[in-house]
Amino acid sequence: MDANGRTVTGTLEADSLELVRSKLADLRYHVLSIRQTKSRQGFQEWFTGIQRVKLRDLVMFSRQFATMIDAGLSVVKCLDILQKQTRNPRLKDIIGEVKRDVAGGMSLTEALQKHARVFSPLYVNMIRSAEVGGILDTVLDRLATFLEKEQETRNKIKSAMTYPVVVFCFAMLMLVALLFFVLPKFKGIFETMGLDLPLTTRLMLNFSDYMRAYWYIALVAIVGSVVLVRIFARTERGRYAIDAAKLRLPIFGDLMLKTAVSRFARTFGTLISSGVPVLRALEIVADTAGNCVISETVVRARSAIKEGEKISTPLFGSKIFPVMVTQMIAVGEETGRLDQMLVKVANFYDDEVDTTLKSLTSLIEPLMIVGLGLIVGFIAVSVISPIYSLVGSLGG
Repeated sequence: MDANGRTVTGTLEADSLELVRSKLADLRYHVLSIRQTKSRQGFQEWFTGIQRVKLRDLVMFSRQFATMIDAGLSVVKCLDILQKQTRNPRLKDIIGEVKRDVAGGMSLTEALQKHARVFSPLYVNMIRSAEVGGILDTVLDRLATFLEKEQETRNKIKSAMTYPVVVFCFAMLMLVALLFFVLPKFKGIFETMGLDLPLTTRLMLNFSDYMRAYWYIALVAIVGSVVLVRIFARTERGRYAIDAAKLRLPIFGDLMLKTAVSRFARTFGTLISSGVPVLRALEIVADTAGNCVISETVVRARSAIKEGEKISTPLFGSKIFPVMVTQMIAVGEETGRLDQMLVKVANFYDDEVDTTLKSLTSLIEPLMIVGLGLIVGFIAVSVISPIYSLVGSLGG
């Protein structure tokens, strides 16, 4: 039963009945009865359950939802049409559950809030403000635009990193082939000939012998290092240390900072323009920052704003945000156009990210080719020089 005394029915996924009761209490519902349903069985249902809802699916959902609301359709009718049109099985099921909850008396915000893995706090809070202000179509359009920009940035980073990753993997495979298959054969030839090998050749052959004899130690060391880093990253101190190190990386650190600033400005601007209060907006921005250093800076700024300071003052004092960003935020506060200034900051840093990615790609490609050439060249010289010396001595 909701706060108005209406009986509401719906479904909620949780690990126990107690957790369901707790979640409903958080949503301000008085529980009359809870009935546990059987888990769906079968490969198709299992596959649907683990399938991810991608950003482009949410973009399409938000854009189509906005168009239908603008055309005057009811929320339930919109959700019914969206459920039939959506191709992603996971999202189709979720839309169906949201539709049933809304038809049963829940607000759209409450229905979406039950699916936190798909609809982020940013999404839910913007919908809440939209329902209060009666501008659901406008806010859904803003959400679609925000998610499109997010997807565009991710795609650019993926595209820029694809070639270097492929080259690196190819180089590693080639190095393994040389160490485990090629060099051992040459070692046999050198031993048969009784050649006096130069230092570089001896080092390469000894390294090859060591790797073939103790490859499992190297494997355990690599896997162990990855596991330890992941365990460390799960701690609060570890996450902060790793994120701080990321921002200090040469070249890549600058790219990560620009991406984080763009995300901060776009998220903050989108929330404010949709009517979300500043303090609540900053809380959501901190949760979705993607970097603990940025997140902690925003949390400290929020605390300072609660004490009466302007938004730009604590951000400037943090030394994390570029001066241009804090100055534009200050201008936005003075003119009453903070949301517009934040969007301009986001657009500027989107362009900066694009430029940095292009520069990074043009720099990394030749560096990797040169590095690969040096490795192959060193191995080739180490192998060929003894043979060349032998041929020279025979010719003499």
